[in-house]
Amino acid sequence: MTTSELVARLKEFVSDERYELMQKVMNARTRYMTVVLEDIYQTQNASAVLRTCECFGVQDVHVIENRNTFTVNPDVARGASKWLTIRHYSDAADNTAEALAALRADGYRIVATTPHTNDVSPDAFDIEAGKFAIVIGNEKRGISPAVGAMADVCMRVPMVGFTESLNLSVCTALIVSQLRARMTAAGIDPGLSADEKDDLMLEWLMRSINDSERIVERLMR
Repeated sequence: MTTSELVARLKEFVSDERYELMQKVMNARTRYMTVVLEDIYQTQNASAVLRTCECFGVQDVHVIENRNTFTVNPDVARGASKWLTIRHYSDAADNTAEALAALRADGYRIVATTPHTNDVSPDAFDIEAGKFAIVIGNEKRGISPAVGAMADVCMRVPMVGFTESLNLSVCTALIVSQLRARMTAAGIDPGLSADEKDDLMLEWLMRSINDSERIVERLMR
């Protein structure tokens, strides 16, 4: 049984309204933009970023765990992690280098966020030059030197106050919301293929249906 055939069978276990909503959300999902979290240690910040990504249709979040283990705070994330693809990098000698190399090999431009540069603002970033990964650094240290060295471009949110920087979850929300709006205005395709949509819909249905593994096992016989 193919993935699309399995999706067709499993959708019978959710209401028509629920499946239509899942399809609507699916059609707005994007992998043209992705978010990378480097060594975040405050669960409320990491979870708020997940919630932001889910709300603005960013499907993949890449989590680099060097010193700190990534933990989701369910009260903050409000179920967002259920609908996202979260990729962890925690086993290499240099998890940051591994993550960024993998993203670049997949065609992503590496965009480092930092208040210490005037390189480019979100409204001036070249949105049409190809897909991109927004790298958000640690609460205390910001991005690591490795991210700065590997980045294709650095991005800074313009500010006019005395405070040097924004909370990282707020910074992420500002950047992601503005760049997603610019993608829409530019007519950029969200970037999920038919096969990717089938695979993702299967994951969503499996997470939404009680005893889904047993049901799938029965259908596959």
